[in-house]
Amino acid sequence: MSGQRIVPFLTLPGTAEAAMHFYVSIFPNSSVTSLTKIDEDEHGEGGRVINEQFVLNGQDFMAMDMEEDFLPDMTWAVSLYVDCEDEASFDNYFDSLSADGVVMMGPEAVGELRAVAWVTDQFGVTWQLVWK
Repeated sequence: MSGQRIVPFLTLPGTAEAAMHFYVSIFPNSSVTSLTKIDEDEHGEGGRVINEQFVLNGQDFMAMDMEEDFLPDMTWAVSLYVDCEDEASFDNYFDSLSADGVVMMGPEAVGELRAVAWVTDQFGVTWQLVWK
């Protein structure tokens, strides 16, 4: 990890690895840093991600899988803000993240912003996309 002191940590219901690979495929300057899975737990379930680290456009992230019974609710009260450098980037992120997800707002111009959208993706993570 890069030494960032605050790193977003996603807790997902058995989809952490799929989400990580999906996000890395969308954003430039992205890569998988590490992936650790459990062999088998007390419930006889193996293969779940206990810890993964990845980078999205230079920003460190971490994630893990959690059993449904203990999984916290995902809400849009916390979202990931993406400052898009151009229209092509905005369109790519919007198209990719909204596929199999939910568009909560936009895309639309807001004030001096050229395009804004709020999207909850297929993994339940909410994104704010902004093209200035």
